[in-house]
Amino acid sequence: MPTEPGLLRTLREDLDVVVERDPSMRNRREGVLHAALPALWAHRVAHRLHRRGLRLAARLVAHGARRHTGVEIHPGAVLGRRVFIDHGCGVVIGETAVIGDDVTIFHQVTLGAVGWWNDNDRPEGERRHPVVGDGVILGANATVLGPVTVGNGALIGAMATVTKDIPADARVYAPPSVIRTPGGEVTPATDPVRLLASAGSW
Repeated sequence: MPTEPGLLRTLREDLDVVVERDPSMRNRREGVLHAALPALWAHRVAHRLHRRGLRLAARLVAHGARRHTGVEIHPGAVLGRRVFIDHGCGVVIGETAVIGDDVTIFHQVTLGAVGWWNDNDRPEGERRHPVVGDGVILGANATVLGPVTVGNGALIGAMATVTKDIPADARVYAPPSVIRTPGGEVTPATDPVRLLASAGSW
């Protein structure tokens, strides 16, 4: 699970991962302008402030990042090394979420809680958000809710919703859309494997 080297080394790794995983980025200079990188970098700073008890300062950094990038990461969330947020817009990561190393997150992913009506009754300090293992891929608009665990190397496909633990190396697919013709024929509108591949780098 996440390890934490020095801040500058972590920021350099984040930039290298952007150039490595996003084929539209040709070099580090372009990588600095990646849409989601400022959100990740801001979180690295906000999380350190949060851990030191500077919660208001951490919130201000996170708030600025959200306004600028459309990515909302609570300062309390723990992100591992070489996390790659592609596109970023609409990503939400809750306070007690833990994300491992080498995780790829596409746009509109939510790592959230199941709702205040359940969480307000939890003991203080109990986890409310997911733990995501190393090497996980979270496809576009994937939603993982509650104190569940997604095992190392798992792949959560585009549009999938997860509320239970997922074993390592598992694949989770959303139900495919269907085409209904005027004659009444019903066929799948998508190939789940191709849909998943379009939401992630293989």
